[in-house]
Amino acid sequence: MALLVDNIFVNLPVKNLDKSIEFFREVGFDFNPQFTNENATCMIVGKNIYVMLLVEDYFKTFTKKELANAQSNTEAIIAISAESREQVDELVNKALNAGGAYSNEKLDHGFMYGWSFQDLDGHLWEVMYMDPNVIEQA
Repeated sequence: MALLVDNIFVNLPVKNLDKSIEFFREVGFDFNPQFTNENATCMIVGKNIYVMLLVEDYFKTFTKKELANAQSNTEAIIAISAESREQVDELVNKALNAGGAYSNEKLDHGFMYGWSFQDLDGHLWEVMYMDPNVIEQA
């Protein structure tokens, strides 16, 4: 039997928690105040999907490894779905207007459309739309 989990928590180190919260609010995300303090916040990405933004010094308490510098190294690409091609563009444009950076050019395979941005700390975010009619046929 395959392992299935109920929730996904992605943990990301950030240099300035307040600026990161402001950035992601402008993109359109909400936060759970119950899990927010001076060291961390819980960003609600979707049903049972969360991103914990952790101040770098606090993040370091969870690992013995060195932190990757996301401005110059890729540690992961966080991919999130959108409901339409227009929503892909809307989310990425919000991120860019809030101070994020370009990551890659738009990807258009007809049935799949995506665009990406970098957040204030250089973490890579891919926003993707897939035509549900194509997914159902697969």
